[in-house]
Amino acid sequence: MWIGTQTWQDVLFLHWPIAPKILVKYIPQELKLDIYKDNAWLSVVLFKVKGQRLRFLPPLPGISSYLQLNVRTYVEYNGRKGIYFFHLDITNQLLVKLATMGSLPYRYTEIFLQQGLYTSRYKTFDERLRVIYKPADNTNLVFDQWLVERYHSWAKWGNALFRIDIQHAPWQLQQAYATIQSNTLAPFLKNTFQHTQPIAHYAKQQVAKVFLPVIEHT
Repeated sequence: MWIGTQTWQDVLFLHWPIAPKILVKYIPQELKLDIYKDNAWLSVVLFKVKGQRLRFLPPLPGISSYLQLNVRTYVEYNGRKGIYFFHLDITNQLLVKLATMGSLPYRYTEIFLQQGLYTSRYKTFDERLRVIYKPADNTNLVFDQWLVERYHSWAKWGNALFRIDIQHAPWQLQQAYATIQSNTLAPFLKNTFQHTQPIAHYAKQQVAKVFLPVIEHT
């Protein structure tokens, strides 16, 4: 059963290939890396959340809109392909407190969005990102869809592996030109991707339904 909806705006996807033998050490042992042409992939996704609400309720003031940055990779479990989040960073402190009560990897950060520019910075640890981007042509390549059409994600809460599903229309993607000016994200992968330019995609808007978590393994 779906429990809430979100609208995502100005979505910027940044993707880097990572050697599987490096990345596999940082995902739960129950999960398997999803590989494309011999590479695992790390993605950073930035977007604006608007109109977040629980089912049957209107958006609540103060927690319905914020900016978000996700650091993730691609995994499989029991035949399902999806995402494992290393962390989800948002600009709303109250939501971070609520999410971390359930051991979800949310963190509070400062994110700024200007025309064609995303900047993130953290007060409690040395991670940052500054990227200039410009949407280009529409795209529908197989690899592009492989990167973004993901409807399952997993999280480890204590000893339990949970799955969270989402539902939305297929992404209407545009290729994007992206220039990384500063990047110290995912320091556990130091010197593997931080100084290289990513494959980038942009989407103007997406509306998603979020479902209740499901226990996969204990």
